[in-house]
Amino acid sequence: MNSFGICLTLSTFGESHGPAIGGIIDGFPAGFPIDTAKVQSALNARRPGRSALTTARREPDEVHFLSGIHPDGRSLGTPIGFIIKNTDAHSADYSDLENIYRPNHADFTTEARYGLRDHRGGGRASARETANWVVAGELARQLLDQYGITISANLIAVGDVTDSSEFERVILDAKERGDSVGGLVEAVVTGLPAGIGDPIFNKLDARLAFAALTINGAKGIEFGDGFRFAAMRGSEAADSFATDSDGRVITLSNHCGGIQGGITNGMPVVFRIPFKPTPTIARPLSTVDRNGNPVILEAKGRHDPCIAVRAVPVVKAITAFTIADMMIADGIIPHKFPPQHPIP
Repeated sequence: MNSFGICLTLSTFGESHGPAIGGIIDGFPAGFPIDTAKVQSALNARRPGRSALTTARREPDEVHFLSGIHPDGRSLGTPIGFIIKNTDAHSADYSDLENIYRPNHADFTTEARYGLRDHRGGGRASARETANWVVAGELARQLLDQYGITISANLIAVGDVTDSSEFERVILDAKERGDSVGGLVEAVVTGLPAGIGDPIFNKLDARLAFAALTINGAKGIEFGDGFRFAAMRGSEAADSFATDSDGRVITLSNHCGGIQGGITNGMPVVFRIPFKPTPTIARPLSTVDRNGNPVILEAKGRHDPCIAVRAVPVVKAITAFTIADMMIADGIIPHKFPPQHPIP
């Protein structure tokens, strides 16, 4: 599958070392004023080569919109097409990997699925693909902003360190050792009204989990207290209801992370995603080649020492896209802008 979404959809194309990547966004409401400068700013936050904490690959990641936007900047309601050119691919760095399976990477599994693979930078399995998601997600975020919905994402742990002032030290230490380190990203959505999501097969947390686990290197997700629930009593985990000064129903705690029964309860939606250490590292690793012969892999190329760093804007983007899709599907966001009725 190369498409994502139900009513608001994104279909993408391109490989890590091909001439370009890109996508088509369909179902975006007509008449909405798109701020392309903010789209580029979101891409810049994900862009490689910005510091010693990321891969040395230096891509400008300039998005070029091809369709779906009126000359005055408003969305036409027709498919929004875009491309992002690849300008700094070093394919020769991967020549030794054509017949070797990198541990914890998609080399073996991709070949098992299709019978062949593009070994240059991981081909379509590369996190380069996520630049497409940031474009689509920023458009969705701008749309949600008109409804008072805000989305934030932050790196809250690197390895076993939770002090943000120490993150850089931990990452650079792993890099100097020819190694990599994992990280934890937390997302918070505020402004969502109660009642978003379906109770069975289209639960909001299930949809967000599907989106989150699509991100390269993501290995889990937890909402609210998440895995800590397993050690709690019901009396500890209860989100008791009350009313605020405006008579609005709220909960006195947020153990469930703003979602109960798959549907928002009006409290902030909170979830966390762990990202594994970058699988391609400079240290020797044992593996096998295409013929099953044992090989010691000493990888070359340019790789992030901690993929969680650049995953932050991707988490924010795909969260925005998922929520906007659900709200369009429910008719809360109409197919043309401005909306005729506010969110109840």
